[in-house]
Amino acid sequence: MGYAQIYKGWQDDPEGFWLSAAGGIDWVTKPTRALDASRAPLYEWFTDATVNTCWNAVDRHVVAGRGKQPAIIHDSPVTGTKHVITYAELQNRVARLAGALRAKGIQKGDRVIIYMPMVPEALEAMLACARLGAIHSVVFGGFAANELAVRIDDCTPKAIIAASCGIEPSRTVHYKPLLDAAIDLATHKPDFCVIFQREQEVARLTPGRDVAWHEFQYGVTPADCVPVEGNHPAYILYTSGTTGAPKGVVRPTAGHLVALNWTMRAIYNVGAGDVFWAASDVGWVVGHSYICYAPLIAGCTTVVYEGKPVGTPDAAAFWRVIAEHKVKSFFTAPTALRAIKREDPDGKLVPKLPTLQALYLAGERADPDTIHWAGKHLNVPVIDHWWQTETGYAIAANPLGIEHLPVKIGSPSVAMPGYTVQILDEGGHPVSPGTLGAIAIKLPLPPGTLPTLWNAEERFLKSYLNHFPGYYETGDAGYVDADGYLYIMARTDDVINVAGHRLSTGAMEEVLASHKDVAECAVIGVADDLKGQSPLGFLCLNKGSNRPHDEVVKECVKLMRDQIGPVADFKRAVVVDRLPKTRSGKILRGTMVKIADSQPWRMPATIDDPAILDEITTALRSLGLAKA
Repeated sequence: MGYAQIYKGWQDDPEGFWLSAAGGIDWVTKPTRALDASRAPLYEWFTDATVNTCWNAVDRHVVAGRGKQPAIIHDSPVTGTKHVITYAELQNRVARLAGALRAKGIQKGDRVIIYMPMVPEALEAMLACARLGAIHSVVFGGFAANELAVRIDDCTPKAIIAASCGIEPSRTVHYKPLLDAAIDLATHKPDFCVIFQREQEVARLTPGRDVAWHEFQYGVTPADCVPVEGNHPAYILYTSGTTGAPKGVVRPTAGHLVALNWTMRAIYNVGAGDVFWAASDVGWVVGHSYICYAPLIAGCTTVVYEGKPVGTPDAAAFWRVIAEHKVKSFFTAPTALRAIKREDPDGKLVPKLPTLQALYLAGERADPDTIHWAGKHLNVPVIDHWWQTETGYAIAANPLGIEHLPVKIGSPSVAMPGYTVQILDEGGHPVSPGTLGAIAIKLPLPPGTLPTLWNAEERFLKSYLNHFPGYYETGDAGYVDADGYLYIMARTDDVINVAGHRLSTGAMEEVLASHKDVAECAVIGVADDLKGQSPLGFLCLNKGSNRPHDEVVKECVKLMRDQIGPVADFKRAVVVDRLPKTRSGKILRGTMVKIADSQPWRMPATIDDPAILDEITTALRSLGLAKA
């Protein structure tokens, strides 16, 4: 059965579709219905069922006789170590950690913050919480103390599980002092902290509060899986890049299980025994969904990679991991590929990768030049797909496990079952194909998506549901073509208004990225007294490019005039070494706009390297912007 038939089958009978998908999960009490609309527009799924996530991700595979299969491959070029954990070993490790947590009073509904680097113990901590029905909240390892404190106060954890440090290519990140400072700053205090001591740095423990990972688990009785209701929160994940109070996205247990299990075969075309790698971090939603939960629920082997796309040791790092561990399906962010392409523009470091079936991109817009580069050198389908922290999995994708649809470069393809995607004008009315507008999704959202925000129902309604009644507002702008293919052009805030013309910064970035010397770029709209806003480009050049910067800028201005037209009013661009990004790879365009317009701004909590903003400010001042 092809995509069109499956999508129509969902449209005709959403209840039947999701109950059928629920057949792939082991239930304690099977659901008798899928959708619970009793509190619409606050919809929930599988509320009359009971289930346990850890059982579905770990124990059932051991029971099925696959205990000797690798569950986790930890590959850490920054420490020079590799380690394989089988499903049977994972079951023992998780049950023991859960038993230790239970002995210290952690039970169903309690919150536990996890503050860890890319080590298997981070996944074990998540799964141990799921085993008990505790609600975990993973905070990106190395996050600033103030931001960690805000999250401690919001979710009020009974315990915090942390590592002594994280390892970067050029430095050690001292987690424990950050954790101590965060607890000092927070109003809420955890009952205890579990510290995983790494060889590279042994942290000083606070007597009476902190306990070492191995000592904590010594002699405990392993814990069994605790059944929870279908709508019980599996975790809270705070959205990246927030200012002020963070938004705690809630992930419901049963819908999370059903939806993620469905995506592994339908979208990524993998199943039990296949090796799946999402090159992300457990602190982001990709890490939750596709490093930890989905691969294990599907019985795959998941790769936990502690390294970078370049510099550990070079631009061939990703290809080594894929070749060595026989990865079948690979998922990363376009920014990682652009970093590799910048170091290796001719693809000389890319070997033949016989096990690799497809490359999946998400997290930001995938520019056509990067997609072409990857497709040419990897010789596999490059699948752009689009989703959000709030949804937890793809809204739009090319579902290789169902049907390899025709690829349209620049589009994440079509809506997945569960999602009715519409393009709306500012009044909330659907627009015609090819017209730029706000991307919204008809309610109800499918299983596994956020039902609310943690302790913030009114904020949930205001942020997502009130602007377009009957719809979930994605915050993204784009259009749908005549064939139903979706194009994500920018965040709604990144659609700029030049003399009354609404223009997509994403479309402009596609043009700039097509220049042979440009490795990466960004376009922002800066204030203009005459036209309201005027576009400004930032250009990062390929390694080895030694052409005069003003020549490259002139050619880019001409490219924009030729491909978008005079209406874009694109006259200014500046060459920079790097772009400011979050740790997950999103470009901080909003912050750049505030600096350019000489507006007050605050350092984003999720920024990868604050020093880059000084470089950006200097570049902007060379153009007469960012006045002190």
